Amino acid sequence: MKKFGLLLLLIVSFAGTYAQGVKHPVKWTSKIEKKSDTEYVLVFNAVIEESWHMYSQFTPDGGALPMVITFNNQKGNYTLVGKTQESKTEKAFNDIFEVDEYFWSHTAQLKQTVKLAPASNKVVQVTLDYQVCKESCIQDGNLFEFDLAKMASKEVKNFKNIPLAVLATDPPAGAQPVEATVTDTVKATDTAKTQVVPAPKDETAKPDVKAAKDEEKGKDGLFTIFFVAFLSGFAALLTPCVFPMIPMTVSFFTKQSKSKAAGVRNAITYGISIIVIYVLLGSLVTGIFGADSLNALSTNVAFNLIFFVLLIVFACSFLGAFEIMLPNSWANKVDRQADRGGIIGILFMALALAIVSFSCTGPIVGTLLVEAASKGGLAPVIGMFGFSLALALPFMLFAMFPGWLNSLPKSGGWLNTVKVFLGFLELALAFKFLSNADLVLQLHYLERETFLAIWIAVFGALALYMFGKIKMPHDTPGGFISVGRLLLGLLVLSFTIYLIPGLWGAPLKLISGFPPSQTYSESPFGFGGSSGVTTAVALPEGAHSGPQGIAAFEDYDKALAYAKKTNKPLLIDFTGYACVNCRKMEDNVWSDKRILSVLNNDVVLVSLYVDFKEELPESEQYISETTGKHIKTIGNKWSDMQIRKYKTNSQPYYVLVNNKEENLNEPVGYTPDIEEYLKWLQEGVANYKK
Repeated sequence: MKKFGLLLLLIVSFAGTYAQGVKHPVKWTSKIEKKSDTEYVLVFNAVIEESWHMYSQFTPDGGALPMVITFNNQKGNYTLVGKTQESKTEKAFNDIFEVDEYFWSHTAQLKQTVKLAPASNKVVQVTLDYQVCKESCIQDGNLFEFDLAKMASKEVKNFKNIPLAVLATDPPAGAQPVEATVTDTVKATDTAKTQVVPAPKDETAKPDVKAAKDEEKGKDGLFTIFFVAFLSGFAALLTPCVFPMIPMTVSFFTKQSKSKAAGVRNAITYGISIIVIYVLLGSLVTGIFGADSLNALSTNVAFNLIFFVLLIVFACSFLGAFEIMLPNSWANKVDRQADRGGIIGILFMALALAIVSFSCTGPIVGTLLVEAASKGGLAPVIGMFGFSLALALPFMLFAMFPGWLNSLPKSGGWLNTVKVFLGFLELALAFKFLSNADLVLQLHYLERETFLAIWIAVFGALALYMFGKIKMPHDTPGGFISVGRLLLGLLVLSFTIYLIPGLWGAPLKLISGFPPSQTYSESPFGFGGSSGVTTAVALPEGAHSGPQGIAAFEDYDKALAYAKKTNKPLLIDFTGYACVNCRKMEDNVWSDKRILSVLNNDVVLVSLYVDFKEELPESEQYISETTGKHIKTIGNKWSDMQIRKYKTNSQPYYVLVNNKEENLNEPVGYTPDIEEYLKWLQEGVANYKK
């Protein structure tokens, strides 16, 4: 039924696409190879136009649509011997869907062996449905008829004399397709369906401007992960478990090595070993869960709740409640291996460092992996590389310049202060994960005011600690605080005071995206009923007051109907309750007066939350023809719509369409540049008025 539905969709949609010009970038020929009186090999040869790609039947779900091969009249006529064999395919990573895709360029070949039944009519009908892409994607299809008795085959482009139900199942012997003439080939209703949508990543085609921007943003995201991880590595260096080991380890290398050069070489090998160990950890996380699954975890309720608990445990450990340690037997076994010497011994020394320092580095690495995992892709690997590079650099540098060791501050109570400081940060971050779960479930237990109150309490307590007013279990007694600690305490106190007006509706753009939005609060319009944000017009039926007081729909059909009624373009906002960049756009970009004016007066806004977990009525649930997934929730429905229509699954994602649902300009994703986003809005509105 799924294949029949796809075939029906392709045939019916031709009438709407023919006016735009139907393209067939793939030209097919076929032949028969006889193996015996009962076994034959059906051969399909394809020639693909330059710069186009046709996707394999084995390309994984989540990316381009795989080829579907349907053997129509198989029952009682013939059986298949093995699977359909393919010629060699190319492999490329699609950075939009974050999956490897398999495809052909230039030429392709399929082979299928069939075995005839005793009473067979010796006619085999095969339908190929496939996707071929360049800048746009085309769903094309071809019907082949193989007459094994005559050893003849032909491609049938005209379906008009064959009932659809017959093609989808088993046609009676008398239902023979009509071979197309040259005129029929142009005029006939065939299976082509042209989709004017962005294509999956094409390695041979010239990249367009949007693809270049997407690639640049992807690189920026990985750079951010690397930078944060690098700073986290330096923070780990300043903990009591790691810092004292720098002079000890460097001294070991310089004393045990036969020459200064050998000591430097061994220390560099040691540093590289540290990097290898942590990068392998990041690779292991990516390999076990997969890039696509990691990306989906960011809005998974169980994931967020588990890591809320995990970060609370990490925070308590850093604050001094207990120590998180791996079994001593592990450290002892690794330490014995380190005595072997050579590169293997140095590698085990690096592993011993990772195990011994786990009580301090574990919480930092765990937090970093959680954040990187929510980004998906190579983020865990890049994160571990940045972290381990910062961790390894001091060992390498001090081995090269041993005199620098004299300039290192002595170990002492300040190391525990750093550890406690990190514990407070872990505690604050933990509530972001709890907030994500609450937002996705729409429970309203941790609304904006509650979240901010918790952060004010956490950072207020941290300020008191920095001023020496609060003592933790492992702090050393002291009668004064250093100037550095005082300055850092003042910075934390200033941040705490900055948070307080947020309880009364202040936007708090500095932490935009971390707390829930203003609309997810006890007082959506601020304390006393007004936050300075007002809705420009009376709310239409089915709409609510959205971000910045903009009238927003959450039902696509209602929004489209209202856009037609008011003769305005429709702004589709693919978003998520737990999407940080979505909140940043709403708080920092949509708040600009010029943009706010356009959103209030010139467009109709519909916000489609792809992580909305409310289930659809059973009658509205379906299996996606694009991904093959069961669409059960409202969020699933909007996510499937985004993938099906726009070939992307990232949020935020903005599309401006006219009343016929045609794109007015190129859709955009996260665009923090106010001028760039304003120009994009104005361009779409101007195109609509034309």
